[in-house]
Amino acid sequence: MRAVSLEKLLPADIPAGERILWHGRPQWISLARRAYRADFIAAYFLVLTVWSVWMAAQSGWDAAAIAGAKALGLGVLALAIVGLLSFLSARTTLYVVTSRRLVLKVGIALPIFINIPFKDVGSAAARVFSDGTGDISLALGEGRRIGYWVLWPSARPLHLLKAQPCLRCVGDAAVVAATLGAGLREASGQPAVAVAPVREARGEPRAEGLTLAGRAA
Repeated sequence: MRAVSLEKLLPADIPAGERILWHGRPQWISLARRAYRADFIAAYFLVLTVWSVWMAAQSGWDAAAIAGAKALGLGVLALAIVGLLSFLSARTTLYVVTSRRLVLKVGIALPIFINIPFKDVGSAAARVFSDGTGDISLALGEGRRIGYWVLWPSARPLHLLKAQPCLRCVGDAAVVAATLGAGLREASGQPAVAVAPVREARGEPRAEGLTLAGRAA
């Protein structure tokens, strides 16, 4: 893990007594599949290609080949755009867990820093996928709100104007979750945190869910 320049990373110097526990970025391939829905886009254009070929086949195989090539070309272009956006998002996003807060650096063209003190975190949960990557979402306490479009794709939507901050598609998600849980425990003074299953959403890839922490004091 490479060293981090705190002067460039954080909007202010780390106060005395605060420690960086972990820092990292999303995995861009996982981000493309789960945040940008590359799998669904690929499936859509595959169906579109088959349908185009079938419809054009009535006019001859040459017309079918041309129609299929057009649809397939559009699909490749769409996936290339999604891949580029995912790569840029991963390269410009940075997550930092300290002993007192979570810092998110998000934004491709206009990067912004979002500080979330652990005292404002109501709970945290992780979903670890079979490839080792995962999403770690934080439910903020009462009265705390961050807009979905400010955070995206580092967000889990609640409704149009509110979202949960989320460490999206991070590698070694189980280790990151344990580190974040240790930071929450340290900030709250709790001796232990229960780990329990979280039901996975329908249509999501197979995942293991973990409840990381209760409310930090």
